[in-house]
Amino acid sequence: MNTINKISRYLSGHRIQLAVVLCLFGLCVAQSRKVAKGRHRPKTDERVYLKHADMLRFNQYGEHAGAQILNGNVAFLHKGALLTCDSAYFYQESNSFKAFGHVKMRQGDTLSLTSDYAFYDGDNQMAEARHNVLLRHRGTKLYTDSLNYDRLYNIGYFFEGGKMVDRNNVLVSDWGEYDTETRKAVFNYNVNLRNPKFTLTTDTLHYDTRTSLANIVGPSVIRSKESVIHTSDGYYNTNTGRARLYGRSTMSNKGKEITGDSLFYDEKRGISQGYRNVIYKDTQKKNELHCNYLWYNEKNGFAFATENPVMMEYSQKDTLFVHSDTIKVITYHLNTDSVYRTAHCYNKVRAFRNDVQAVCDSLVYNTKDSCMTMYRDPIAWSGDRQLLGEEIQVFMKDSTIDRAHIINQALTAELMPDKEHYQQLSSKEMFAYFTKGQITQTEAIGNVRSIYYPVDDKDSTLMGLVYIETDTMKMFMRDRQLQKIWTSKTDGTWYPMTQIPPERYKLDGFTWFDYIRPINKDDIYEWRGKKDGTQLKNITRHAAPLQHIEGGELKSVAATENKPEN
Repeated sequence: MNTINKISRYLSGHRIQLAVVLCLFGLCVAQSRKVAKGRHRPKTDERVYLKHADMLRFNQYGEHAGAQILNGNVAFLHKGALLTCDSAYFYQESNSFKAFGHVKMRQGDTLSLTSDYAFYDGDNQMAEARHNVLLRHRGTKLYTDSLNYDRLYNIGYFFEGGKMVDRNNVLVSDWGEYDTETRKAVFNYNVNLRNPKFTLTTDTLHYDTRTSLANIVGPSVIRSKESVIHTSDGYYNTNTGRARLYGRSTMSNKGKEITGDSLFYDEKRGISQGYRNVIYKDTQKKNELHCNYLWYNEKNGFAFATENPVMMEYSQKDTLFVHSDTIKVITYHLNTDSVYRTAHCYNKVRAFRNDVQAVCDSLVYNTKDSCMTMYRDPIAWSGDRQLLGEEIQVFMKDSTIDRAHIINQALTAELMPDKEHYQQLSSKEMFAYFTKGQITQTEAIGNVRSIYYPVDDKDSTLMGLVYIETDTMKMFMRDRQLQKIWTSKTDGTWYPMTQIPPERYKLDGFTWFDYIRPINKDDIYEWRGKKDGTQLKNITRHAAPLQHIEGGELKSVAATENKPEN
């Protein structure tokens, strides 16, 4: 306890603040990293040589006992370095000196250190510069008020705030170090890197002055004119604007945000790439893209996602989830009021929304008219209704399905309340119209065939089966009940429920694909295709004959090929 009290009285008597002690302690820790593994710091036997002084006197007693007092154009030499000042106290016995006024140290052609005051320890090759300190090394300048320069390891330390100027970059921090051999710097606490194009704020930063590469090792924010980057681990090239980011980083630009375990960004090209658990958000258009690999061009709004991608569209009240092998997003009229996007999803598409679900091989979603178009053996469901065809277009309005258009081999079916019988309608082309999610009208065109069950209004029992063949049919419904049918020429049959032929229960090609239907948003990842024999038949359609002009006459290729020879 007595020893502690003595130390306290000593510190108080010399007015040394605790903060300075802590800074010096931190400096010692930093310097210890450069000392050879566990070995004592080597000292030099080379003496400090006094080259010149206008006036010299020796004081054996008093405050500076044993010091040579030098004045006027003082110059020292030590291990290839020239140290000059206005005046100095030279302690020849301890191989050190204190320098005052216009202190400057030159080491070769590339390094100089200037200050108002300095202490130099020749045995340890350590220079302690104070007040208006400037370290120049090649094209780099380091400004601070207190700097210790270790000539043994060629490292300068500052611990009371410093500023480094390197090309177009200005770096400011509370603590830092600069290695003149490797030309690398480390900055700690309240780090700020300013560039005409961006600013970087962090708590710890490693910077290479040769390559202008900033190594981020702590929570950091990079801000440019239109983009913001949040990261805690990564590399940023201040010359090229390229970034390699790790540790769950995020990039934002004009309402769009990309988050991923690893991100790569090229500011000049406007291209971003994300790997592992990538989330792309467009907060303005209210859509997201989740995947394990994303390629995005912010200049034209094109995105490419693969490795388990999922698209989420929530611009309306309900959210549409779409999963496929690959998803492409194309933006039209970017940066205008008429901007819209198309999402192209292909190979094993599964989509879910509370009021509509779909499965197909490829899908295109257009935000301009909220249209979802499905290709290659598509199936769509809405409530108890199933839609099949070669191509299906589903239009959304006010967060619900508005209408559907089925092209070629169209077939719709609705499961009746008894969960046993199905209303069915097939044709070449079909339109379905909905109100508040409920179908209100259908229009079938070309080779129309229909199976429907009239319902008794009293007890809701099925009265029979009506089979109709016609060319065009319109059906009007209310509360899921058939109200009216309009047809052209009709060939139909009514079968009582007890006399329905087995072959009349189902139209050709009808299958209820409940085992394929997505049941929720988490059921879109596992692909379930149609069973063998239930796929749509490939129908070969005759193409129009090619035509060419011959001798001023328009002739078909077929006619020319079939012309007999003379």
